[in-house]
Amino acid sequence: MRYLSTRDSRPSPPTLSFAEVLLAGLAEDGGLYVPDQVPELGEAALTDYAYLPYAELAARIVSLFAGDDFKADELRRLAEAAYSGFRHAAVVPLVQIDERLWLLELFHGPTLAFKDLALQFVGPLFDAVLARHGEHLTIVGATSGDTGSAAIEACRDRQAIDIFILYPHSRISEVQRRQMTTVDAANAHALAIAGTFDDCQDLVKTLFADVGLRRELNLAAVNSINWARIAVQTVYYFAAGSALGVPARPISFSVPTGNFGNVYSGHVARRMGLPIDRLVIGTNRNDILARFLATGRMAITAVEQSLSPSMDIQVSSNFERLLFELKGRNGSAVSEAMRLFRESGCLPADAQVWHAARGLFSAHRVDDTLTMQTIAETYALSGMLIDPHSAVALAAARTELRAGDGGAPMVAFACAHPAKFPDAVERATGIRPELPPVLGDLLERRERLIILPNDPGAVTRYIRAHARRSRTC
Repeated sequence: MRYLSTRDSRPSPPTLSFAEVLLAGLAEDGGLYVPDQVPELGEAALTDYAYLPYAELAARIVSLFAGDDFKADELRRLAEAAYSGFRHAAVVPLVQIDERLWLLELFHGPTLAFKDLALQFVGPLFDAVLARHGEHLTIVGATSGDTGSAAIEACRDRQAIDIFILYPHSRISEVQRRQMTTVDAANAHALAIAGTFDDCQDLVKTLFADVGLRRELNLAAVNSINWARIAVQTVYYFAAGSALGVPARPISFSVPTGNFGNVYSGHVARRMGLPIDRLVIGTNRNDILARFLATGRMAITAVEQSLSPSMDIQVSSNFERLLFELKGRNGSAVSEAMRLFRESGCLPADAQVWHAARGLFSAHRVDDTLTMQTIAETYALSGMLIDPHSAVALAAARTELRAGDGGAPMVAFACAHPAKFPDAVERATGIRPELPPVLGDLLERRERLIILPNDPGAVTRYIRAHARRSRTC
């Protein structure tokens, strides 16, 4: 298994191994890494998966992407350690809503969000590769709320890693912020940026585009631009499918989506052979993906704050991976399209790409009013409290099911614990969700609040001043 950049225009582009892509994150040409081939699974393998504990399933699936970089026993050991601390024995339990609709709870990890499922595994993968080569890594990432806390938790106190997470100042929930700013670890830094998530994401990409800085600090990415995140996120698609009768029958998923990484992982699982009937994208008022699928026009508008801040995104980075596939893996065409997209704010129209994308995904916009209504109705009917992002997925799933077409069970992703967004949940239901005991004192912990301007120079200076590699190498 080898990996290439989505923007490499050379006839025979050079390729990297899984371990190299893990450490690199973003390609030097600004592209995203994708495998040169997607592993395919037959019915026998899918049937066998139904009897596996989650950690064993994760080890097996990641091994398909890791090639010779990790031995099976090592992946199994790392996966078992990664998921041993999750609060539910099933790791990702399914909860039935009605005869066709289910919720997949992805928030039982240490930071109460689905990002834990990938990052609790990816953090030790980083450590293992660094230990082999005696290297030190500086991880830089952007978060719209949940990736940051999950990444910091996965990388805190690691001797070979410094981690810097950029988040939009005053645009995430208090719980999300405190999960980053109260971590007492010398190697972990949460940086509030005076801007939006898209600004944070652009800053990260600017830092990676500086080849000298990248090599000086040995920069690595932890966002879903890192292929390892995508690979590990495919696992819970397979877990849900196994629980609901795959491969004997197909299954559908509804995914709340901002940066396109989570639902793109489902697309990869489908290409691997998981019989997925429909992949439904749920967006909030920042609905660039829904607008694209409806009209064929992908145009950036201003980022608007919503009740589901982790999805307050207009530039969905992982869409580039799908674009690469739909443009026939033509790196030159993708590079030019992305250049024009960034310059004009509008992706050049391509009818073939649009029609192909419409055949792979559907999308529904869920505004704040419908989000609140869904939280309230879910509690009234079932007694369950759900967070706004999960409500977006559930509302989009119900809209899709009302449209008919097929009898496959629909699984909506519950991506965050309701206590991460207590104000919205309380307004909708009258009940204020409590944090799990391990985080019961979060609101009393001391914060380290660092605010920086939306300026690459300011961010670079801070990272240089605090990265241990910069001071010692």
